Amino acid sequence: MSTERQVVLITGCSSGIGRALALAFHEHGCLVYASARKPETLSELCARGIRTLKLDVTRGEDIAAAVALIQTQHQAIDILINNAGIPVMGPVAELPLDELRQQWETNLTAPMALIQAALPAMIARRRGRIVNIGSVSGILTTPFAGPYCASKAALHAMNEALRMELKPFGIEVLLVQPGAIESGFGASAHTQTGGHAWRLYAAYAQGIAKRAGASQEHATPTTVFAQQLLRAVLAPHPQATIRIGAGSRLLPLLARLPQALRDAILLRRFGLR
Repeated sequence: MSTERQVVLITGCSSGIGRALALAFHEHGCLVYASARKPETLSELCARGIRTLKLDVTRGEDIAAAVALIQTQHQAIDILINNAGIPVMGPVAELPLDELRQQWETNLTAPMALIQAALPAMIARRRGRIVNIGSVSGILTTPFAGPYCASKAALHAMNEALRMELKPFGIEVLLVQPGAIESGFGASAHTQTGGHAWRLYAAYAQGIAKRAGASQEHATPTTVFAQQLLRAVLAPHPQATIRIGAGSRLLPLLARLPQALRDAILLRRFGLR
């Protein structure tokens, strides 16, 4: 990209991947706007000289205000990183529909809303990069993670369309498919699944808990992930799909196995025998 100081907006920076990305891009010399639903969680980043924003990605008014502020000061966002996301896990047959809607709004609709808000200024300058954080879970669907896997698979599909549709305008669209990365994702998933008293699946509670914590097994350190992604995003000619982290290459291979064999492996893994 240009040698000028890049203006970067990152969502979901209260902890984990978002926080590590904000620090990595800041230390590299980019002008970073780190955002989160609860601005008080960004105090450490603010103390490091990173600009912070209150941004609930499911609220249109928050998106409009954040993008307008950045564009007023810098004309446009150079790099938009859609990182904010939530886990909704458990057996599909028993999950409240409100949780499914929240999953969809946060993991799919919100990134599209941010992209639509940031695009006009990017297109006017005929440059910009959009980075969508997907997941290998969008490639390999597992038991007890149907909504999360579906939201990431849908994000992958939207990313594919955007990459082609925005090419004539000089906008690059990158998809990141992380494997297991150290973060608070597992804890959030345990909290979400632990809030339910399963009826049909009471006998499979152990498998549900195992799936909730699977993202933290042999996980790649967040700082390592952030540095690798930084280099990939700022490369002169970045790859359209970026895979980083434990399992990011193995799990897509597992998804290619014959269905019966793949099912047998996953049924055994999560106790559905």
